[in-house]
Amino acid sequence: MALIWKSFRSLYFATLLMLLGSGLLSTYLALRLADTVDGLWVGALMAANYFGLVLGGKLGHRLIARVGHIRAYVACAGVVTAAVLGHGLVEWLWVWLLLRMLVGLGMMCQYMVIESWLNEQADAKQRGLVFSGYMGASYLGLILGQLTLVVHPSLGLELLMLVALCFALCLVPVALTRRLHPAPLVPAPLEMRFFLKRVPLSLTTVAVAGLLIGSFYGLAPLYASRMGLSTEQVGLFMGCCILAGLLVQWPLGWLSDRRDRVRLIRGCAVFLFLTALPLAVLPKVFLPLLIAVGFLASLMQFSLYPLAVALANDHVEPERRVSLTAMLLVTFGVGACAGPLLAGVLMRFLGANMLYAFVCFCALILIWRIRPEVVTHKHQVEDAPLQHMAMPGDVASSPLVAALDPRVDEQTVQEQMQEPAAEAGGEPTGETEQDPRMPG
Repeated sequence: MALIWKSFRSLYFATLLMLLGSGLLSTYLALRLADTVDGLWVGALMAANYFGLVLGGKLGHRLIARVGHIRAYVACAGVVTAAVLGHGLVEWLWVWLLLRMLVGLGMMCQYMVIESWLNEQADAKQRGLVFSGYMGASYLGLILGQLTLVVHPSLGLELLMLVALCFALCLVPVALTRRLHPAPLVPAPLEMRFFLKRVPLSLTTVAVAGLLIGSFYGLAPLYASRMGLSTEQVGLFMGCCILAGLLVQWPLGWLSDRRDRVRLIRGCAVFLFLTALPLAVLPKVFLPLLIAVGFLASLMQFSLYPLAVALANDHVEPERRVSLTAMLLVTFGVGACAGPLLAGVLMRFLGANMLYAFVCFCALILIWRIRPEVVTHKHQVEDAPLQHMAMPGDVASSPLVAALDPRVDEQTVQEQMQEPAAEAGGEPTGETEQDPRMPG
């Protein structure tokens, strides 16, 4: 592991700085607007960020193909830095929506560059460890971004300058690299009809996870503020919740490799409903209870996406797993766009508690839809269950991250990345993975 850290430390450091800036920016904007606007605007800002991430997944390939990896990364880092500083120059919320979309779009392009470099330099036998290091850097950046508020609780423009500083510095390791450019990128095909038929349960779970995670990052700081927490306490609350997402990954992987993943998803949904219920009904919550219950709820909500990814890989052939990753990320992004808007509307008219009432509602959707007794596993691959991989708790990756997944054959990845996009997106003819009685 020490050798891997030494080989990829510059890319991990760039990732850490990006996520530190992104996590701090989301919480800062939510707290900055907490006393002046309602939850709908705060949710709209986070939705714009995720919309930019989804849009960047389509446009990033074109930019990188036109100017190369390093120039694309540097250009996007410059745009993101300018957009961050723009929040301090302009007070119009409509402009802030555009700026947040630009931040998301630029960051997705940066993810693509970093992941293509990791894939290019990683040995086939080390991809799992390389991916784990990438995930750890992502989570650590998000946690440090929240803890910054504990150290510096003032919501002045200096925090925006710190965010801009992170995005400016994250381009240095990439801009100074002596390594050759990775191979040209081709968008992974989106075989939507095929995956809707083959892995509907996974797509449903991923969409609900997007609703939950998008709402959490966008509106949890606002919820905590309206529960009477100070800026330092909000940072502590957010940091503890994100830490839960990191800590749950390894025991979750152990369970996922030994238990039925459909039952695990349903079990996580049940426990999520039970843990979120107190925060949905209590009008006032003391800090220790809020952190404890928020931590437990986060353990469950951050478990859904990696379980859904593992379940989907169990039912899709190796040659389709790159396009599967693209489909899962788009589905997650769509959910993450809608979640902050829906929860923001509820918080605007019914109070801050509606954030966790929305969490309970999402958990009930999964409890209703995920019924293990009617799943046939008809299309389960021969080597299922595949090794469970810990996943970032945010859209801190692009479809290219599939290349670092040990469950994906390296030769298959290279073939899919090199073949023309028009030829890659064939007409799906697959069958469902589950009993026809199962909805969706």
